[in-house]
Formats: sequence, C-alpha cells, structure tokens
Amino acid sequence: MKVFTVNGSPKMEKGNTSLILNPFLEGMREAGAEYELFYTSKLKIGPCIGDFICWDEKPGKCIINDDMQMLYPKLRNADILVLATPVYVPLPGNFQNFLNRLLPLIDPVLQVKAGRTRAKLHKDVNISKIVLVSTCGWWEKGNFGTVIRIAKEFAKDVNVEFAGAVLRPHSDYLGKDNKKTMRVFENCKLAGYQLVKEGKMHSDTLKVIGSPLVSRKKYVD
Repeated sequence: MKVFTVNGSPKMEKGNTSLILNPFLEGMREAGAEYELFYTSKLKIGPCIGDFICWDEKPGKCIINDDMQMLYPKLRNADILVLATPVYVPLPGNFQNFLNRLLPLIDPVLQVKAGRTRAKLHKDVNISKIVLVSTCGWWEKGNFGTVIRIAKEFAKDVNVEFAGAVLRPHSDYLGKDNKKTMRVFENCKLAGYQLVKEGKMHSDTLKVIGSPLVSRKKYVD
C-alpha cells in the first residue's frame, strides 16, 4: 500500500501538525504501508489559473511547469492520500494551491448525485481513501468544522472514501511532557496502524487523540 502525504504547515517539521502526523505515519509504516511525505512550504506550487486546459484540451495534463509535475505521478500511484494541515482561515495558502492543482487528476465526466454535481478520478489514479490530519490552536474541536468540510467535499467530488479525520485541538499543549500527551501520540500511531490493517480508524482511538489536555477555563485564563 502506498501513501502520499502532504503537510501544509508553514512551520513544517517544527509545527504542531508534525507532532501528530509523524506517529500516525509510523503506525501506517508498521502496518506495512510505504509513505512519502511532502511539505508544501518546501515546494514551488503556483496557483491554479482556471483555464481548464487539463480538462478540455489536454485531459490529465497541467500546463503549469512547477513542482506539481513531480508530484502528479506519485499521486496517481498512491492508494491513500493524507492531507495534513493546521487550521488557518481556513487553510495555509500553499496548501490551498496544492488542493486546487489536483484538478488534472479528475476525469471531466460529471454526474449529478443527490442534487450535487460530482466527478471522479481518472482511471490511472489509484487513490481510494482520503484522510485528514489537522491541528488547531483553539480549545474546542468545533474549530475544525470548515477544514473537515473541505476534505469531505473533495472526497465526494472525486468519488473517493473519506476515511476519517485525526484532529488535535489546543495543540500548543502537545509540548507538555506528561501522560496525557503521550497517550495522544500513542493513539495517533494506533490510528495509522488501524487504517492500514483494518481499512478504518476506530472512533475510540480518534476520541483519545482529540481529548482535552487542559480544562477550557485554564485555557481561557
């Protein structure tokens, strides 16, 4: 099983998103998957210019010559796409560019499902699951609402399973070396292992990852 992972955090390896993403990927690796990890801040990815040449004139081919040309073959060969990002308003800019530039992977044969226009991936794209890994600074998990909707909508748009979200609110507290944070990291690894071995992450595992590390009152104070 091949896993394509993209981390949209501008802080890259030093960000809170990496703190939960790394054990998650390690769990996938221990379960037998191979993964590649890319940071959007290390890549040259320009914005989509919206000319739809990749749909109309040259299906599957993007005319913009930047680092996405190197990523497209890897994306096509991946079985699972892991989207990792902190919550901004709603997403970091480079990460949004990456998402928009996935258009050449989509087959421009549209269908209406439940009142919504949808598409699917080209036949040469192996991605069957999309997973979200995300952190935010605010205390409550409700802060992830928009980012989750983006990931879910994209999965529906390309007719791929949304396999769940690994969510860590008030992620600045992950720097505290205590039993609670260690339990979060252990369950991040377990979630990755479960996804590969069983095809899904357990709800109780995800619940532990997102459990409070500090009371709301102490956070607000």
